[in-house]
Amino acid sequence: MPTSIPTPYYLLDEAAIVANMQIIARLCELSGAKALLALKCFATWGVFDVMQPYLHGTTSSSLNEVRLGYETFGNNSADKNDEDKKETHAYSVAYSADEIDEVLSYADKIIFNSISQLNAFKGQAGAKNIPVGLRLNPKTSNSSFIIADPARPFSRLGEHDKDKIAAVLADITGVMIHNNCENDSFEAFSDSLADIEDRFGDVLAQLEWVSLGGGIHFIAPDYPLEKLATRLKDFSEKYDVQVYLEPGEASIHGAGSLVTTVLDTMHNGKNLAVVDASIEAHMLDLLIYRESAPIAAINEELIDIVPADMAKTVDISDNTIIYGRSCLAGDIFGEYALPNHLQVGDKIAFGNAAGYTMVKKNWFNGVNMPAIVIRRLDGSIDVQREFDYQDYKASLS
Repeated sequence: MPTSIPTPYYLLDEAAIVANMQIIARLCELSGAKALLALKCFATWGVFDVMQPYLHGTTSSSLNEVRLGYETFGNNSADKNDEDKKETHAYSVAYSADEIDEVLSYADKIIFNSISQLNAFKGQAGAKNIPVGLRLNPKTSNSSFIIADPARPFSRLGEHDKDKIAAVLADITGVMIHNNCENDSFEAFSDSLADIEDRFGDVLAQLEWVSLGGGIHFIAPDYPLEKLATRLKDFSEKYDVQVYLEPGEASIHGAGSLVTTVLDTMHNGKNLAVVDASIEAHMLDLLIYRESAPIAAINEELIDIVPADMAKTVDISDNTIIYGRSCLAGDIFGEYALPNHLQVGDKIAFGNAAGYTMVKKNWFNGVNMPAIVIRRLDGSIDVQREFDYQDYKASLS
């Protein structure tokens, strides 16, 4: 972590991103699937240049995201038959009537969340010759978090009634099914896909493409990638469809950190430290899911420290709780068994700070927004973006 750059800052490592990209490309090569970057997870376009050669495009969840993908991921070729053209898939839980035409101006495919949205806007999509899809909800999932479970009770995410879906097959060319979340089990994925086939097999056979979404942690070192590729290829051939995957976290896992500085230390039953960033403002997902941040480095020394509850430390009295600087009492990065007590001025880099972090950063308490810093493939350091008071002020108006 560069010591000359004022903290806090997000540090992205292009080499780590490319390592993930190579795994994704290998999976696509073996399976015939196409991979689209899920912008809802990661949208820092300053590193898109090293991602483009490996991915087939982007997928989005809003007008702003579909526009960003179109403008920054090499999607704006006028020739739709250009083999090098990246695809731009548009999806939203609900589109408004005043934005649909602009969405369609950027999209190569549009996926509607419900039949009512499909009926409302299929005419405009058809007029622009944009292929249309529909989100399906198989009512089963691989998610350990109810907040992220698309199949939670009373879910609004997709259609589940096969008869109603069959009635609109003439209006769609494909479907999107996203029901995995950090699923690192091939067996669980395969069983889930088999259940989808049992429920919707006759529907799938009438389509041209199927997106299986993201949330499949196939970049894990021990994940059976070849088995997954075979499963996807067999599925594609059985139903004669183009399979799409939407890797978000898999694209950038392990490639980002949040670098901070210790501002203060205290003791209140345990060692306490306060850093110049905030879990609520800068790594919000960890607060939402009640998880702690791993420590990747202290004072430039790679250290790979997991939170104390994961390490099952015996003597917890000497543990250190690292707090963020916001006024939220629970603004806690985690509790750790550290090799040495922290001192004011120490630099701490928290790991896994790329996916679902930078896209959720906010100005709570007016805490300084981390700069975005990129370590390029050649080892050089680029300060991609810095933020100041005017950015904070402009965010409120």
